[in-house]
Amino acid sequence: MEQLLEILSEIRPDIDFATEEGLIDNGMLDSLNIMSIVSEITDAFDIVVSPADIIPSNFNSAKALWAMIERLK
Repeated sequence: MEQLLEILSEIRPDIDFATEEGLIDNGMLDSLNIMSIVSEITDAFDIVVSPADIIPSNFNSAKALWAMIERLK
């Protein structure tokens, strides 16, 4: 999870990913941010994120992202 938080902070240093739970719902991440996150986590965790996985509920918080990564490993 620590590595994920580092990746997210590099993409958007202005967001507190450790506590934020509405990244998509509150409009904090845009499509370019999402694509950057997908690219970074694909490389970092050696996973394949399919288009079906790119849904708001998987990207609303770092915890949700981590759950998706764990599921895809």
